[in-house]
Amino acid sequence: MSQRLNDLRETASQTAGPYVHIGLAPGAAGFDIYKRELGRDIAGPNARGERIRIEGRVIDGMGAPIKDVLIEVWQANADGHHAHPEGGGPVEEGFRGWGRVITDFDTGEWGFETVKPGRTRGRNGGVQAPHLNLWIVARGINIGLNTRMYFSDEAEANAADPVLNLIEWEHRRATLVATRSEGAGPAVYRFDIKLQGEDETVFFDV
Repeated sequence: MSQRLNDLRETASQTAGPYVHIGLAPGAAGFDIYKRELGRDIAGPNARGERIRIEGRVIDGMGAPIKDVLIEVWQANADGHHAHPEGGGPVEEGFRGWGRVITDFDTGEWGFETVKPGRTRGRNGGVQAPHLNLWIVARGINIGLNTRMYFSDEAEANAADPVLNLIEWEHRRATLVATRSEGAGPAVYRFDIKLQGEDETVFFDV
């Protein structure tokens, strides 16, 4: 038995490939497969709190937008509760707190609407600033990248956030903060994710 185990080799890795959208977000890619697209509705119609829109691009080391990215989003509701039995408290009916979005194939822009999350409790009981958890995958990315998005109008909460404070250099923390702008509709937060180069986004090993 031990000899057989020694003969085993690591399985070869493979990137997500050009068909990641068809498999994970077919509706966004133009394929009407499911009655209800998996992961499209993040907050649901009954969610309380401020309705907002998140927009951005994923940018490569040369400064060009990547146009075949899929992003998964996890967030708490406005009360800071996740849609999970151990999520800290009850959530509204229909609140998923999770969704998928893909970039526009022509511009590389991505975006979605949701509600602004509240402060949450961390694993050690500390209070975390309002944030979104993001997982990024695309062609050329062998292992999905994990990062967070914080809000520019939550400066006091951000300054005390235990995860942000794990980042030694303060200027690097700024790569995780989305900038708010006002318009006719919901407030828009801009969050560009830079994979390499100057002002590279901080990614987490989770």
